[in-house]
Amino acid sequence: MGFQVPQFIEREPKIIGPLTFKQFITFAIAGGICFVIFFSVPRPVFYFLTFLIMGGAAALMLIKKEGQPLYILLEHFLSFTISPKLYLWQKKETAFPIIKTKEIKKEKKEKSPLKISDKGKLNDLFVKIETKGKQ
Repeated sequence: MGFQVPQFIEREPKIIGPLTFKQFITFAIAGGICFVIFFSVPRPVFYFLTFLIMGGAAALMLIKKEGQPLYILLEHFLSFTISPKLYLWQKKETAFPIIKTKEIKKEKKEKSPLKISDKGKLNDLFVKIETKGKQ
């Protein structure tokens, strides 16, 4: 009797508190940028820029959609948007010749050896089957 081993487990270890190493580095870089801004701009501008920078860093690192972090989704979006796109349509030839419906009807009329009258029991049975007994 074997044991089931979980597969496809992708978990980054928590290194610094509840944060992974990538998350910690991102917050540290954002904090460093805010530290430089603190000495270079007036207080109201500093508060606004700090809110934007730290909020953006938190969103990029902590928000997940469909199991992927926001920074990976943003990376995929940018690579798709920037990469050149070339859409080509190549007509494929069919293996069978295309026959118009008028030709098919003519062939059926010519090849049909049986003739079913409109007033026969077979036609009534066919109508009952197709309409499920509702007339």
